[in-house]
Amino acid sequence: MRILGNGTASTRAIRRSVWRSGATLAVLALVAGAAGCAPEPTAEPTKTTAPEPVETPEPEPAPEPRPGVGPACPTDHCVSVAFAGDFLFHPGLWRPFAIPTNDAGQNFDFVPLLEGAKPYLDKSDLAIYQQETPLAAPGGPYAGFPLFSTPPEVAAAAKAIGFDVATTASNHSVDMGTEGLVRTLDVLDAAGLEHTGTYRAEGERDVPLIVEANGAKIAIITSTYGLNGNFSEFDWQVDFSGTDFDLDIQRSIEKAKAARALGADIVIGLQHNGAEYWSEPTSEQTADAHALMDSGEFDFMYSNHTHSIQPFELYEGKWIHYGTGNFISESAPPANRVNNEFLLSRIQFAKQPDGSWSTTDLAWAAATNLQNQGYKWCSVASDAPQGVCQWAEFDADVRERTRATVESMGAAEHGLREWRITEE
Repeated sequence: MRILGNGTASTRAIRRSVWRSGATLAVLALVAGAAGCAPEPTAEPTKTTAPEPVETPEPEPAPEPRPGVGPACPTDHCVSVAFAGDFLFHPGLWRPFAIPTNDAGQNFDFVPLLEGAKPYLDKSDLAIYQQETPLAAPGGPYAGFPLFSTPPEVAAAAKAIGFDVATTASNHSVDMGTEGLVRTLDVLDAAGLEHTGTYRAEGERDVPLIVEANGAKIAIITSTYGLNGNFSEFDWQVDFSGTDFDLDIQRSIEKAKAARALGADIVIGLQHNGAEYWSEPTSEQTADAHALMDSGEFDFMYSNHTHSIQPFELYEGKWIHYGTGNFISESAPPANRVNNEFLLSRIQFAKQPDGSWSTTDLAWAAATNLQNQGYKWCSVASDAPQGVCQWAEFDADVRERTRATVESMGAAEHGLREWRITEE
């Protein structure tokens, strides 16, 4: 993955050849016909110059196929993007992963918690997750709800298992004020994760994040519905309109246009909105998502925030996912079980002969947060890549509840499928 940021698109050199042709001169003999005069001698004919040889330019070589990783590519060039929901850490989730401070200054090791997702991320050209909460300084202090401050080792673990990009616009973006917002970006940078959604300096919010994966330039445009009644120190610090429940759709569209002008091949929209713990989108979610897609500037959009999985919809030939659910969280009471049911999905884009990109595959894998009675991201997909997570009946119930939800708007009829990683 190569980061393009706000760089301009390069211009291809075009080879041109100029053909020169020789001119043939006609020679006329002039005869003097005056009486009594001897005829004038005829001039020698001018020699015709042959055209100079010109080297014929060699044809451009055909581009090498770039199928990417993941499903079979139906054209010569594909790119796949995995996308996940919220990293939501409460104290009961981070405490089991405390370690003695190591040489890197880390006090937690979250790789064992998250590593079950690595085979999936390895089968994606780009992987995105939602960094829901601000990150603390090493050693803390740490805090859970309502004002989060999450151990910073989360970022290193996310990178270690294969994530490339963290999105940071959420209702918790300013839980720790400007200091926490900036520190989070510093930690993500140190881990090697690109990010968008919150910003250190004025003007950065208007510059779209563009990353390159398998030769495709992919822009990610974010927004959040609010900040839980808190206030950012500056209005440019978060992708937020400043008015609760207003996602400022037009601003996202203008940013997508800017991304296109900077050379983005694919534009993905991400909205942090919806009703928490609901398994279906609200009317506002649907309207906002459709407004983005109606602009013609987005190739795909999805939402997080609700801590519950929501459906996929094929809308006007393009995909919308209304709710990713969490990627990882501490167990909630059984009455709130959607908080413990996770989703990891992947979308594939293929470049068409006319240069456009279209979706050619979309797959989902359900997961839970426990294995052998300990916290662990554990896939409950029907091919059971990690074995039994909680117990067979429980795993199957999570999977089939997830299937019913993601397919509830007819997505399976249009090609949405379960992601069976062992078959790739």
